[in-house]
Order: sequence, then structure tokens, then C-alpha cells
Amino acid sequence: MLGWVNFGRRLCSKVGHYCTPIHIVPVKALSKGFRYRFMKMARKALPEVIFPGQVWDKEWVVFCKPTFNRAKKVFHYLGRYVHRIAITNNRILALDNGQVVFRYQNSDTREWKNMRLPVKEFLRRYLQHVLPQGFHKVRYYGLLSPGNRVTLKRLQLLLAERRKTKEEKNEETSPPPAERRCPCCEEGTMVIISWLPRKARSPPQGRARTITTKQ
Repeated sequence: MLGWVNFGRRLCSKVGHYCTPIHIVPVKALSKGFRYRFMKMARKALPEVIFPGQVWDKEWVVFCKPTFNRAKKVFHYLGRYVHRIAITNNRILALDNGQVVFRYQNSDTREWKNMRLPVKEFLRRYLQHVLPQGFHKVRYYGLLSPGNRVTLKRLQLLLAERRKTKEEKNEETSPPPAERRCPCCEEGTMVIISWLPRKARSPPQGRARTITTKQ
């Protein structure tokens, strides 16, 4: 923690400025502290990487706010809208007499149900998921920004080549696979001819039927 509570006021240990009653650390001090800790952890995790000095000289923007639920829930919720629309066509069941029938999943019971709405109400709810003009769902910065597509592609090729070279070295140093003896005669060597593909879907849940044969 970068600050502490002192006589009802919050004093930051880094810059010596008092904060407002609802904050424990000034945002500028928090940004500097986060940048320092990130730099320390990055250099420890990647000692072979030389980071440009200007990365640590820039002012970092840090935003902290508690979520209404766990962070995993927030990512799961936002992930639905990053590259998807509000509702897919297969969930719309019918359109008749100015009414739209569609399927939805109850967030509490996780059960799928049908709902019927007037067309205008359906469109009103649908347009709530459409961003206003000038807004974007996701903004990409750094290497993921549109202006760095060429640089990102070069880095991906370099990393792929490096990974390929590392895998080839591991294959050269790894010992050959052990031979599998036949469990019956214990003399012959078993050879893998092919692999059976895994089924895409599991068999239906039901009672298995026993088949008996006469000898």
C-alpha cells in the first residue's frame, strides 16, 4: 500500500500530499508507484529483455475502481460484447403480427425461456447495445494499434521463428520414445498406425443397453 490513514486524513508516503476523504492515495502518486512496481516485476520476469528508457519516463494513467462483482465476472460480461452483437439470428424464433419471439437465458436460473415483445420495444432494447457515433467498443494502443500492424507482424514472425528453433533443439536433445512390447507375447513391438478421432459430441444421456451373446 502506498499510503496510510493519519488522524482522519490520508497522507501519501510518496509525495506528502493530503488526499480527499474518499481516496487513500493521490492518483498521480498511484500512477508512479504502479509504474515502478510494473517495471520491477517486468525486469525480474524478463531479464533478457532490454526495455527502452522512454517507457519508464512517460506518465502512466492508472484507474482503480471496485467492480460490482469479481473481476472474472466483469471480463466474462464485457467479453460478450467485444466481437458479438446483442442477439444472434438463431435466437429469434418468430415474427408475426408485429410481435417478435426470441429465446433468452435467465441469469439467475440459467434456464432458457421464450419472450414475446412488440417490434418497437424489441428495436428499442436492441439499439441500447449500439454505440453512439464516434464511440468504439475497443480501442487498441501500443503494438495493437492500427498504426503498428507492420511492426506487430514482424514481432510475431520473429517470435515464431525463435519458438521453432527452440522446439527443434528440444527434439534433437530429447531421447527416442521407448518401444512398446506386446502385452500378450511380450516379444513383438507395437507400432502406432493411426489415431482414432475424438467425437465432437458426447453420446446421449440414457441407460445403456446390455447385449448378451450365446457362446
